[in-house]
Amino acid sequence: MAEDNSQQKTEEPTERRLQESRKKGQTARSKELNTLLSLMAAAIGMVFLGQYLMTDLFQLMTQGLAFEPQRIRNADQMFEVMREQAAMGVGAILPLLGLLIVAAFLGPVAMGGMVFSFEAVAPKLEKINPVKGLGRMFGLQSLMELIKALCKFLLVGAAAVVIIYYSMESLIGLGFTTIFAAVASAGDLLLWSFIGFSAVLILVAGIDVPFQLWNHKQQLMMTLQEVKDEMKESEGRPEVKSQVRRMQRQLSESRMMDAVPMADVVITNPTHYAVALKYDQDGTGAPKVIAKGQDFVAKRIRELAKAHDVPVFEAPPLARALHGMVEIGHEIPGDLFKAVAQVLAYVYQLKTFNQMQQVRPTAPSYFDVPERYRGEIV
Repeated sequence: MAEDNSQQKTEEPTERRLQESRKKGQTARSKELNTLLSLMAAAIGMVFLGQYLMTDLFQLMTQGLAFEPQRIRNADQMFEVMREQAAMGVGAILPLLGLLIVAAFLGPVAMGGMVFSFEAVAPKLEKINPVKGLGRMFGLQSLMELIKALCKFLLVGAAAVVIIYYSMESLIGLGFTTIFAAVASAGDLLLWSFIGFSAVLILVAGIDVPFQLWNHKQQLMMTLQEVKDEMKESEGRPEVKSQVRRMQRQLSESRMMDAVPMADVVITNPTHYAVALKYDQDGTGAPKVIAKGQDFVAKRIRELAKAHDVPVFEAPPLARALHGMVEIGHEIPGDLFKAVAQVLAYVYQLKTFNQMQQVRPTAPSYFDVPERYRGEIV
């Protein structure tokens, strides 16, 4: 049962899944919304530009049929007439064409933004696969498209019947009016047709847009196993992360070991812990821990210290406190100043003893390590 649940697409698509679908050009799209916006743009254009459009078309018609006969006999003049007529026609429809182009872009932007993907237009063998083609023909998407087509046909047909029924007298009367009046009446009829068809398609688009959004989301839904696999890929495989951590640890230890020869003293446990301290006597800060470790790392620190004549001092409570409480590169806490000062003072006395041949100093045997450090030492 658990295996069946893991194979069901019950999880919301992740951000990575959504981005990959956009790269492939897979976004929610509604043809009905595009058609509706185009019709509405045409209707708006007819309302505000219809008069100018009809005037230009009327002039285009009259000038095209009322040119001088001698211009027909001259090829150059005939070409000039055609050029003038074409320019007038383009100038008449260009504003309305601009509105339609803007409407064509508004639909995709409203649904999911403008997306251009080379993967979507690249040729794929699966697109000509007859088995998958049959699957698309008899799938849920195809069934929805068939239902939409039938609904559009019925609704648009009904709207057309209503418009023609109420405009029948105007249509019959076009034959008894002047050309200019007929063109104006035809423009009004065309405007009302656009408005009627737009009103019908609002209902179709109102159903299609939510369905397309839902269907697109369903196609991107993921199984629980897919989500887990994606998380592993994004965060990294456990074995890869382990290898990265191991390399980082090795690099950190390498840098730490390079700092041991510069230490003033190495305080040990004596075998399990080792902490290298550095104190800048000319500065204002406290001594810093520049290296620390336990077991094998502690042994390596002691070896490097002896190889570079760095004093090694046994102070088990202090070594454990420094190792457990102070990170590498950090200054020691104030509670440990006195204990560390005892060690550093002894180390500096040893250096003076070696140079001046004085009485050998006595190593401190008691270190004032507060109880709270003792209790927190691991």
